[in-house]
Amino acid sequence: MFKYAKYTLFHMLTIPFAIGLTLGGDWMYLGLAAAAGFVILGDLLFGDDTVEPVYGHEWILNLQLYSSLVLIFAMNFLMVWTVADIDVLGYGAFVQQLTGYDAAAARADNTLLQYAVAILSCGLLSSVVGTIVGHELTHRTWDPVAMFIGRWLLAFSWDTGFSIEHVYGHHIYVSTVGDPATAPRGRNVYFHILASTWKGNISAWKLEKQRLQKKRLPVFSHHNLYIRGLLMSLLLEIAAFAMAGWIGVLVFTASALIAKAFLEIVNFMEHYGMVRNPKTPVQPYHSWNTNKRVSSWATFNLTRHSHHHAEGDVPFHKLRSYQDAPMMVNGYLTTIFLTLIPPLWNRIMVPKVLDWDRRYATAEELELAMAANKRSGIKEFMQQDYRELIAAKKSGFEKTAKAA
Repeated sequence: MFKYAKYTLFHMLTIPFAIGLTLGGDWMYLGLAAAAGFVILGDLLFGDDTVEPVYGHEWILNLQLYSSLVLIFAMNFLMVWTVADIDVLGYGAFVQQLTGYDAAAARADNTLLQYAVAILSCGLLSSVVGTIVGHELTHRTWDPVAMFIGRWLLAFSWDTGFSIEHVYGHHIYVSTVGDPATAPRGRNVYFHILASTWKGNISAWKLEKQRLQKKRLPVFSHHNLYIRGLLMSLLLEIAAFAMAGWIGVLVFTASALIAKAFLEIVNFMEHYGMVRNPKTPVQPYHSWNTNKRVSSWATFNLTRHSHHHAEGDVPFHKLRSYQDAPMMVNGYLTTIFLTLIPPLWNRIMVPKVLDWDRRYATAEELELAMAANKRSGIKEFMQQDYRELIAAKKSGFEKTAKAA
């Protein structure tokens, strides 16, 4: 039974957040402290999860995924409730009746710093509960229920375009210069958040426009999934305004943008520095992988990214651990924090990318890597000369071809 229960970890991470917002004051730090502390320490202490069990009751797993929509509504409701002038839906009165604690009155003493940390917590958890689960569900393009729930989950980060660009763009162009989500060598994470967001949305619009044109449907119409997605997010903004006016809109928008930023940070670290000819098939080594136990449980095996890109239609519970794939520094949250310090990130990742070149890259990819190294602006990359290695790999390929 534990093989099912372990994927409720992300549900559990929302409980300290909800308690903290309800109690107010310094308790508002609880959500971020609990999530970051548990996941980072868990990855450091509990090692890897490489088991690949068989699941006979997939409906349980689907229920866990679908329940994310309830959680993300509840989290964002509480976040906006904390800044409202009224006790929206009588939540404070309910808490007081249940526990005797005046949660509605406690909001008056919250500080800007406490609100800032709470919004950061909401953004982080929305990226876990919303974006990660939305990613899994919107890959199930054949399932209208999964697509409906997945797109609403993504609406909480103003990112329903992800359901278009990721499936029909990123998975085709991953690790190439044409992929907005793949960070080239030398790019820092802060620029990547902006560049990938901008280019990813342009790509989503173009892909949806092409789809509609092929079906001879009007682009500016209810048929346009990109436009409908924007309207879904706008509806959530209107709900935030109805609850708490413009401060509610500000709080919801800030949380949404933080959740989107976390997605782009994850994109940054999942494919940083990798190269591929878009005409060649995607292989497991074109993604950074990690099998850290707690990260895997908290993200529905998103950590098994190498298999995910090799076979994008495989559901999360059937993803293999691919222990011979190129590995990240550590688990997801640890790696996220490392990206935020570019000098430290470069110190750790430049040697790993160079090792990727020598261990995994084909002769053609080494030529692409040399060009990427020159563009990087980083001395350690720019000093590399792969001509001998390219010749050796080409020679080895020729010998293998003759033997075959």
